[in-house]
Amino acid sequence: MVSAPHEAMHRIFQHDPRLFSRLSEVLGFSLPTPVEVTVMPTDLTETDPVERRVDTLLRLKSAEHGSYLLAIESQRTKNPAKPASWAYYTSYLWTTYKLPTALMVVCQDHAVAKWAQQPVTSGPPGLPTLTLTPLVVGPHNIPVVTDPAEARADLALATLSAITHATDPDIFAILKALSTALQGEPEDIADPIIEFIAQGMGDRPARQYWRKLVAVDLSFYKSYIAEEIRDEGRAQGRAQGQAEGQAAAILLVLEQRGVDVTDEIRDRITSCDDTETLRTWLTRALTATSAADLFADQ
Repeated sequence: MVSAPHEAMHRIFQHDPRLFSRLSEVLGFSLPTPVEVTVMPTDLTETDPVERRVDTLLRLKSAEHGSYLLAIESQRTKNPAKPASWAYYTSYLWTTYKLPTALMVVCQDHAVAKWAQQPVTSGPPGLPTLTLTPLVVGPHNIPVVTDPAEARADLALATLSAITHATDPDIFAILKALSTALQGEPEDIADPIIEFIAQGMGDRPARQYWRKLVAVDLSFYKSYIAEEIRDEGRAQGRAQGQAEGQAAAILLVLEQRGVDVTDEIRDRITSCDDTETLRTWLTRALTATSAADLFADQ
């Protein structure tokens, strides 16, 4: 099943097809400046019943060297079967469109990136008929963008920085820079960036941090995903408020009944965010002879 981070890693290049050209400066390789970029169909299915789709396919045209194709693949885990699929994609595209074809693999994990950039050769020992060497983009070579001005100068690159560094300690600074950079941007520019980042964080802790930033720093946006993020934040706030109220009620009942509460037990009650558990403790507090009676079966 295709995951949200998988989609974000390659769809940012559909959103801004010229991003790859700007990446050449970041990664330090020579690439002609495209004068035209076209998002191509991704279906590589042949007449046999096997369906094959590349994640994103771009056609770039430069004044100096004409046109070439760029196949972009998202890769989140090591998969021994993938190099053969990538070789198929590049050879099929080369044959079908009669254009030079490059392959770029986008990763979020250092180990996966290291695995993906190893050249893979098809052919028996001593006869390397076909060698696949993809360009790999990931946390090892994409810059960490934590300056709002730098993020504002190239929102697509800053978004790619956030997506590829989703597991890095720097991710929170990257997301804060992006939320600051997006303030004042038109909704048609900000909305897809907000969505790509929300997808790219997956179920990691940074996802909740991004949602809080959108709810606070970007509260003026009315897109569906911004509203969804704010609704989730409001629901979490109500649940937290309810839990805090229940905890306060438990402590008040114990105090009024003259039951001693140690600092350890007070911390346990106030740090609990499960409303059903707190409700049970509140019921027990009405008859408990000691604070420990609240946790009798736990």
